[in-house]
Amino acid sequence: MGLATVPPDSHVHSEWSWDAPLASMELSCARAVEFGLPAIAFTEHLDHTVWTVALDGVHRDEHLASLATPDGVLTPPAFDASGYLAAIETCRERFPDLRILSGLELGEPHWHAAACGKVLGAGRYDRVLGSVHCLPEPTDPDRFAEPPGHYRHRVAADVVRQYLAEVVQLVNRSEVFSVLAHIDYPVRYWPERDAGPFDLSIFEAEFRHALRATARSGRALEISTRIPSLHSALIRWWHEEGGEAVSFGSDAHEPSAVARGFREAAAMARAHGFRPGENPYDLWPRAN
Repeated sequence: MGLATVPPDSHVHSEWSWDAPLASMELSCARAVEFGLPAIAFTEHLDHTVWTVALDGVHRDEHLASLATPDGVLTPPAFDASGYLAAIETCRERFPDLRILSGLELGEPHWHAAACGKVLGAGRYDRVLGSVHCLPEPTDPDRFAEPPGHYRHRVAADVVRQYLAEVVQLVNRSEVFSVLAHIDYPVRYWPERDAGPFDLSIFEAEFRHALRATARSGRALEISTRIPSLHSALIRWWHEEGGEAVSFGSDAHEPSAVARGFREAAAMARAHGFRPGENPYDLWPRAN
């Protein structure tokens, strides 16, 4: 695959994201150059939802646990916008042949409109993603957890359906982002040992509903390469539901993960009717 058809990685985290202790903006840029990417977007976490993390079990994250209170409550640290934007400029000087885009990944911006707007209004961001990471507890809407926390005490299929319903709320209630990130986020943590292998077809109606709402909002869909086996069906559904464009995101939290699976993901996007844009760093629009 030549340089002109390698898509940009539009979802990368650096040391300016609070949950990425192994990340490096400079090393990620070097990885992008090595791979032949035309561009890289550092879409740092901007989170305001206070949530409960797992302090034991398979999904315990030592870094997250270190930031949480003894009972697991985590308040995401504030984002250092000025430091981040200065680092972007430094990397642009060091890597003049790589298009380096500034960006943010807004967690649940439909719940935190004022806080997100304050950060967005204070700087220039080239690529803004919207995402859902947390869901309210059904029995206590003031408590939140990521999918692993819900899977511990709920029917797994109900968690996925709640997640996709929240995606619809996100795209309908917020106008501050242009790309929907990782619509398959809860599948990363699917409890296969208890619930059996994940079957995407069971959730086709819910995925299509979320994709249709996203398409009608005029946003692009991110092809997240964290779970490549899901992409073919999701891209096909996205095209069938009227999606106009896709982006590609590794969701890398360390340099070695930049552009993982991109050649395969680009081939699948082409197979389902999406093509490179006029510029190599653009989103990929639908071809028909």
